[in-house]
Amino acid sequence: MACCARLRPCHGFQSMGAFGTTTTSIRIPRAYNIGGPTTIAAGSRLPIPPRSFVRSSESSSPRIRSYSFRAASSPDSDGDDEDDDDGRARVLFLGTPDVAATSLESIHEASRLPGCPYRLVGVVTQPPKRRKRGGKETPSPVGIVAERLGLRVLCPERARDTNFLDEVERAMRPDLCITAAYGQYLPKRFLSLPKFGTLNVHPSLLPRWRGSSPVQRSLEAGDEVVGVSVLFTVSRMDAGPIIVQETTAVDGNEQATTLLPRLFDIGTRRLIDALPGVIGGEITFDTAIVQDESLVREAGMIDSSEGQLWPANMTAIQCHNRVRGFSMWPGTFVYVRVGDDDDDDDESSSTSREPVKVKVIESRVLDETAEPTNVIEIGPRKGDGLRLVCADGSVLELLRVQPATRNVMDAKSFDTLRGEYGTKGGG
Repeated sequence: MACCARLRPCHGFQSMGAFGTTTTSIRIPRAYNIGGPTTIAAGSRLPIPPRSFVRSSESSSPRIRSYSFRAASSPDSDGDDEDDDDGRARVLFLGTPDVAATSLESIHEASRLPGCPYRLVGVVTQPPKRRKRGGKETPSPVGIVAERLGLRVLCPERARDTNFLDEVERAMRPDLCITAAYGQYLPKRFLSLPKFGTLNVHPSLLPRWRGSSPVQRSLEAGDEVVGVSVLFTVSRMDAGPIIVQETTAVDGNEQATTLLPRLFDIGTRRLIDALPGVIGGEITFDTAIVQDESLVREAGMIDSSEGQLWPANMTAIQCHNRVRGFSMWPGTFVYVRVGDDDDDDDESSSTSREPVKVKVIESRVLDETAEPTNVIEIGPRKGDGLRLVCADGSVLELLRVQPATRNVMDAKSFDTLRGEYGTKGGG
């Protein structure tokens, strides 16, 4: 095999943003730091009649966006065809991202089954946002699903807003609330409204990993067993008594991108199983299991700067687990210099030796060690990725990467481009 140009990881560029531009570290103000494109499960078990979109005139606060969906065949409908008391518990769902939208659909399907003791009367989600600069505002994934299901939607800027709380108390009148990655703190007044309390689906084995990024932090820590908890919500974040938990093993290469939806699917099933007991009075705040405060571990919000890998100070498993945990946001990256050592004395190669930001999409830890070095090279065998020797001699293999201004590619493709970097930079 022909000798390839070598790359060196560069350190001290933490203040540099995407592809070398200067930026400031940001924090994501949304639950679990979840991102990605909106996806909606296809199909519905029961047909839903066409609706005309109606903006509610009942809300007087500009901070609340209230929507209802009126059946076209019922022009005199008030937007909630099931407002009449039918003896079933009234459930209000709160959530925002894709994983919560899937939970909403599952709960809605269960509520339509014969003999179900509850029904959905509305949804609360984060306000619509512009996904692209200058683009139109787009509802959250939960908002889109709620529209399709014909559910009334409230989108408060702040859950503590008095007008929003008045609307929930007067119009929604929930007997039970369910939260799944909603993304806002719920005030005591809200928590006091439903007589059966508020239940939360949290993707960790509480009290381990309380906070906004439980899956990301558990993978970063290398947890081999993870799980999901269904608990009552209290004023302190994720500190309420637990109704049910389920554990699951996690593969050493599984990323947050696949683990988070898997845990929410498990948690939603456990929630649906528990709802009849909660509504029937068999499961209460007093019968739930109190968390052991001595076992608490916080899952703090992720900072964008944490995405940078520091091979000179980290082990291969630490780098690999960060790649797994931060796969959804903020991603992981390393700065490298392109070229061989001989290029250092060549003035014409000064541009090519500028640091290049390379995103790390997928990696693995090799069962071997080597002398620590700051050189990144392609492996000796066909199909090998880029090998990076870390501080303790452990070896991290980069399988898929994304260089600046390029698409995601495997290591072999990146190896071809490394020559281009040197040629273009020196030309």
